[in-house]
Amino acid sequence: MKPLTAVLGRTVEDLPGFEFPQVKPLYSAFARMVRNLEFDVCELALATYLQAVEAGVPITLVPVELVGSAHHRSLTRLPDGPALTPEDLPGKRIGVRSYSQTTGLWVRGILQEEYGIAASEVTWVTTEEPHVAQYREPAYVTRSPATRVADLLRDGEVEAAVLGPRAIGGQGEGLVPIIPDAEAAERAWAERHGFSPINHLLVVRDEVLRAAPDQVRALADTLGAGWTDELRACLELAAGYALQQELLREPVDLEKATRKWT
Repeated sequence: MKPLTAVLGRTVEDLPGFEFPQVKPLYSAFARMVRNLEFDVCELALATYLQAVEAGVPITLVPVELVGSAHHRSLTRLPDGPALTPEDLPGKRIGVRSYSQTTGLWVRGILQEEYGIAASEVTWVTTEEPHVAQYREPAYVTRSPATRVADLLRDGEVEAAVLGPRAIGGQGEGLVPIIPDAEAAERAWAERHGFSPINHLLVVRDEVLRAAPDQVRALADTLGAGWTDELRACLELAAGYALQQELLREPVDLEKATRKWT
C-alpha cells in the first residue's frame, strides 16, 4: 500500500506508511484539505472543522489536540494608543486574519461570555478569506487589502487586533493585551470550563479511514488520540460560540460527527 500523506505541524518519526510533506505556513493546508481533500490526513483548525462538517466535507475528526492556547491575551492594541478596555469595543473595528480563524472564535466567545459584547457589535476587518468555500461571512465582516493583521493596527485601519501566540511574538511584537490581567483571566476561564481552548485537531478523509484504518490508527495512537470529557466539552462550547457568531448557520450534530471515530 502506498504511503499516506499527513500534514502536521509536529514531527512524527519512525512511523512507516506515511509521508509528511512540509506546508508553510501550516494553516495554508487547511483550505487545501477542506476544499480539495488534497491530503489523506491533515491538522485542521477547530473552527474550520466545524464549518466543514456543516458543508458536508467527507472527513472524520481524530480526537487528538495538536495545538491549544489561552486567548484572553490575543486581543491586542498599540502600546502608545488609547487605553481601550473591552467595554470600549462595541462600534469599533477589530482586525483578524480571517473571520473563521479559531483564535478569533475564542476571542469573540470571551467577549460575549464575559463582557456581553456580541460579534455583531463590532466590525471585523480581515486579511484572508475563510477556508471553507461554501461559507458566507456576515455583513459586519469586511476585507482589507493588507496582508498582516498587525499592520492594520499600526496603520490605523482598526482599533484592536486578534493575534495568536506566534503572531504576537512575531508581527505583533510590542502590542499589549486589551483584557486586563489577561493571564489571570485565562486561568479563571479554564477553571470555570474545565479545559483550555483547543485550536488545532486532526482529520482524515473518510475514504482513507475506510481503506486504511490500521495505518490511520497507528498515527492516532502515536499522537495519543482518544476521546476525553474535556475534548467533548471543548467541541460543544466552540460549536455554541460558532453558532452565536454566525460561523455556522445551524447547530452541528457533534454526536453524529464524533461517532465516526470510535
